Amino acid sequence: MFDKFREECGVFGIYGHEEASRLAYLGLYSLQHRGQESAGIVSSDGERLYAERGMGHVSDIFQEDELARLPGRLAIGHVRYSTAGKVSINEAQPFAVKCAYGQVALCHNGNLPDASDARNQLESEGAIFSSTSDTEVVLHRIARSRTGNLVDAIIDALKGDEGAFSMLFATPTGLVAARDARGFRPLCMGELDGAAVFASETCAFDLIGARYVRDVEPGEIVVVDQSGVRSLRPFVEKPHTHCIFEHVYFSRPDSIVFGRSVNKSRHLLGRYLARECPADADIVVPVPDSGVAASIGYAAESGLKFRFGLVRNHYVGRTFIEPRSQIRHFGVKIKLNPVRDLIEGKRVVLLDDSIVRGTTSQKIVKMVRDAGAREVHMRISCPPTISPCYYGVDTPTREELIAAQQSVEEIRAFIGADSLGYLSLKGLLEAVGDPAGANHCTACYTGRYPTQLRGAGRDGEDIHHRLETVG
Repeated sequence: MFDKFREECGVFGIYGHEEASRLAYLGLYSLQHRGQESAGIVSSDGERLYAERGMGHVSDIFQEDELARLPGRLAIGHVRYSTAGKVSINEAQPFAVKCAYGQVALCHNGNLPDASDARNQLESEGAIFSSTSDTEVVLHRIARSRTGNLVDAIIDALKGDEGAFSMLFATPTGLVAARDARGFRPLCMGELDGAAVFASETCAFDLIGARYVRDVEPGEIVVVDQSGVRSLRPFVEKPHTHCIFEHVYFSRPDSIVFGRSVNKSRHLLGRYLARECPADADIVVPVPDSGVAASIGYAAESGLKFRFGLVRNHYVGRTFIEPRSQIRHFGVKIKLNPVRDLIEGKRVVLLDDSIVRGTTSQKIVKMVRDAGAREVHMRISCPPTISPCYYGVDTPTREELIAAQQSVEEIRAFIGADSLGYLSLKGLLEAVGDPAGANHCTACYTGRYPTQLRGAGRDGEDIHHRLETVG
């Protein structure tokens, strides 16, 4: 419905609390924006694992009956948006299996680029897969490891990967958190009444009253069990390449991600955008919801009035029944509606976080014009997106990205705006507190990937459909 990069997935885990599964439910509720296709929770009572998974939103899947079937003081959970593979209950996480190390459950946010080749090899050796997910490859590797214990088997399964992973493992007696050496995807650690808590974003901590302690560091494995909490650093140290799009769009503005306030970053995105791309206008209107914080920054820096000139319908489900008679731009209209008395007769700065294919921006610009705007000046709080992502984000191919094929002026003409301005890469890096660009992945804006994409050409697009990405 919206022409956006899709959220990846979200993970949540807790060890040592009497209401572990209920707190996991609430944590996943806070992370719902990261995936709406399916959700699941695995818990442990100290003896065995219990699993509940379903399709749809967290609040639809988990009611009292489901939570009652998830006893114990340990739980991990997952919300999924699939970036490849099928949409079915077989893909819903956490995955739970039994192997030589006992029962193991796993949930994952990221992408393992070599998973397709690894899967083919495993299948040729007789392995049986129940899903199309790259996460299942990790479980097969664990089961085949000849190390002495589960933690060593997890290390053995992950140590050769150049991919992006923030993973939570559950056993009947403990929880393991693992993050790749480059730290592509976020994973934070907190504390609640003596219980250890893990989540993709700190907004999950806020809802349950947990205290944010620190991030799980890139390349770190944290083990929590009856012996306490211990940290391992088994992977070769590598340069950090945090996904910069977490601060542009993916994460909630009330979260701390990569140790930095998302709201602060987005506010600065808007301020720097106003300096670089000013507009002779009357009001600043955000494309809700991700454009709000940057729009506030743009308005503050430019001295223009901030107005909620577009209202978003938050209750649009996965599908809806369209009218029999055609309504122009129905898909966008059911999601957004202009406030005519705020827009009519005004010169509007319309601020959004990104333009991907350009089709939705075109419809929104026309919607604002139809509401009576005299002029529409489109402003984007990141650089032009020219390359797909291979690190756990659902993106179109390079050929589908409008900025990879057209100039800024050509994009302006296509979307029908009076002017179009993007934030520079320099401004983006300044806004996230990394002016040298030493700690973030910016491949979607530069085409320069921080890892070798096996079997790929110079910019990697020829392997786009081979990658098995789970979230």
